[in-house]
Amino acid sequence: MLDIIHHGGATGVTGSCHQLILNKNESLLVDCGLFQGEDATEDAFEQLQIGFDISTVKALIITHVHIDHVGRLPYLLAAGFKGPIICSIPSAKLLPLVIEDALKIGFTRNAQLIERFQAQLESQIVSVPYGKWHTVIEEGATKTRIKLKRAGHILGSTYIEIAHQNECGEKERVIFSGDLGAPYAPLLPAPQSPYGCDQLVLESTYGDRFHPSRRHRRVVLKKAIEQALANGGTVMVPAFSIGRTQELLYELEGIIYEARKGLWRDLEIIVDSPLAARFTQVYRQLKPFWDKEAQRRLRSGRHPLNFVNLYTVDSHTEHEQTVEYLAKTGRPAVVIAASGMCAGGRIVNYLKAMLGDERHQVLFVGYQGAGTLGRDIQQYGPQGGWVEIDGQRIDIKAGVTSISGYSAHADQKDLLNFVKRMRHWPHVIRLVHGERNARTALKHKLEVMYAHKGKEVRVINGE
Repeated sequence: MLDIIHHGGATGVTGSCHQLILNKNESLLVDCGLFQGEDATEDAFEQLQIGFDISTVKALIITHVHIDHVGRLPYLLAAGFKGPIICSIPSAKLLPLVIEDALKIGFTRNAQLIERFQAQLESQIVSVPYGKWHTVIEEGATKTRIKLKRAGHILGSTYIEIAHQNECGEKERVIFSGDLGAPYAPLLPAPQSPYGCDQLVLESTYGDRFHPSRRHRRVVLKKAIEQALANGGTVMVPAFSIGRTQELLYELEGIIYEARKGLWRDLEIIVDSPLAARFTQVYRQLKPFWDKEAQRRLRSGRHPLNFVNLYTVDSHTEHEQTVEYLAKTGRPAVVIAASGMCAGGRIVNYLKAMLGDERHQVLFVGYQGAGTLGRDIQQYGPQGGWVEIDGQRIDIKAGVTSISGYSAHADQKDLLNFVKRMRHWPHVIRLVHGERNARTALKHKLEVMYAHKGKEVRVINGE
């Protein structure tokens, strides 16, 4: 059985980075993500450094371009990695935008340095079509091939099949799930299970939970927004610039299209994130990768990511004016802004200005990692508690609503089905990308499922 070393993401939900050891001279790296929330140490800079030997790494394979999966890429290149960076065709278009943003936030704002770095990155990117085998290593009898399959998490997301044959002709197949999406997610086809594998590295973010149906979550989304509108306030939605923002726009366009009257007809949907606006443009360019339902909307003449009520805020001055205007007037609006866990970004300014006002509403549509401002608001808001933002105590008077159904992650049932629907079940399953309770619950369910079928499995819980 091939060995796997985890350099992040094994016991938490951020910092994903896994090294598959093929032999003493060759290995593959899957993702190289940033640590956030409780996963981040006090010495954040030290944690960013690539503290492991990369001399054997023949390729980096990217499952998707969320920052917790690619954010340490600048440090990997700075450490001297010159190999191919393999990803899907949509990810190849999105990755440079993500890395440019990451560079500006945590590396340098020097335009020439960023340009040089981006040129190097783009020279190393190798985009691979979904479902086609791509040979990474071929030396004598040794052969390693990879195949990218749709993961349904964000546009371009993949799970990775790795087929390895060693110098003795022995074969092994390993699958890295990356982040698997929930079925019936807006815009993206659901992931299909592979034929099988010997070893599976499986995410477990929602390993102890179930999502409501899409119809139910749309009802909750509509109700939460209408409540804020009735109060004469703004709905603040912390959302990742890529994936969640575009899915929300798609759902909101559907609600506005069906309502066509009352408050909804004139409701402003504001995307206050230059990065999210750029990603949304790329999403529009990548329409061939949308699912069948989205294609039908396009054919009927609708524009799910570019509708009349949609406004974008670009400059920082415009952002400050929008925050001040909405906080003062209480004009009904939905503001979608990064970051998704409120760990920085423009959403923080809205929260500072409006969290203490009962007219407004905070709507969480994604996972809030332990130790983040988002988790604190989610936890203490409904109890009438308070949070500290930039050294300032703010009593939470705004309404706080959470809709887990809009998570881009598979829930417990979906994760079990991913394994169950394989023809050849893995002998070893390594659970990663989940908090302890989620991993423990999923481990138990997997073992019960295997026992019921009379099959043996070794489930490794975040090691």
